[in-house]
Amino acid sequence: MTSRTSRESLRPRGVDPDVLPHRFSVLDRSRTRTGQGHPEALRDTVEFARQVEELGYHRFWVSEHHGVPGVAGSAPAVLAAAVAAQTSHIRVGTGGVMLPNHRPLVVAEQFGVLESLFPGRIDMGLGRSVGFTGAVRRALGADKDAAEEFGAQLAELLGYFAGPQGGVGATPSEGLRLPAFLLATGAGADTAADFGLPLVIAAVRGKDAMVRAIERYRERFRPSEWSAEPYVVVSETVAVAETTERAYELLLPEAWSMAYSRTHGVFPPLVSPEEIRRTEMTDREHRMFEESLRGQIHGTASEVRSALDRLGERTGADEVLVVTSTFDRSAMLDSYRRLAEVVRPARVG
Repeated sequence: MTSRTSRESLRPRGVDPDVLPHRFSVLDRSRTRTGQGHPEALRDTVEFARQVEELGYHRFWVSEHHGVPGVAGSAPAVLAAAVAAQTSHIRVGTGGVMLPNHRPLVVAEQFGVLESLFPGRIDMGLGRSVGFTGAVRRALGADKDAAEEFGAQLAELLGYFAGPQGGVGATPSEGLRLPAFLLATGAGADTAADFGLPLVIAAVRGKDAMVRAIERYRERFRPSEWSAEPYVVVSETVAVAETTERAYELLLPEAWSMAYSRTHGVFPPLVSPEEIRRTEMTDREHRMFEESLRGQIHGTASEVRSALDRLGERTGADEVLVVTSTFDRSAMLDSYRRLAEVVRPARVG
């Protein structure tokens, strides 16, 4: 088994010592657009990975969503394999595999296979969320309380990489070491600290709550075979365009989809900003739409650079995981291209 992962191995060398986070990566949820099917959305994800690899981003992660019509990404280990096969050097992983939905042995085996096929390129991002609705949870065989067993599941999963658990070994995982990350909000940051894992966190409950969770994580962190020091990845929506107004427009399709899901229980395909402006929202929909837009980073290159500096000052983040979807895929790629130019030379790759 290889030695523990140090912070220096997670961070590129020769980076200017300022407040801008040191790495930038991408999370894609395989969102569908109006008039597009799920197969096309999945193929778009693989092509998008190739494009951001060319732009120099460090990681490309895929997500896990079950029974959600507007999100095609339901099998992250399978999709990660397709992405890794079509790219050459970008790290590929999951953001994340939701452990309550799976047996730890199966997850260990899946990542053992991925790491064996693509050595040195696989990240194992893990989360504790359960299904989006009661019907989905029943289909998965995991009720709301399944998340309460997350700590035990995580210990079992990580243990398989060291050796057999309960007399059962995970083939071909035993002896392999790949980076493991814990996706968390609030108290989940404590779990990451207790297990000595890098933390991936978003401002689900607001920036202040996120900062407090990060501070608690660093204070509580216990060095482990998985990471010698705390490592913080902040998940953010970032939109860059030639004008502030155009960047704001890029945020509208995902914000409306989120607002609709919270009021109807279903994620719709992404629609154009023009269609959103024609939509007559209820007061509740409009409130949630505005809430979804609040706090997201957007603007021109200089405006976004300033916002990222402030993010670095507040969080001390080692890395930013950018999760930005919009209706126009070419405009989305242009945003990622502009962002890569903002944070060069050392912070993508």
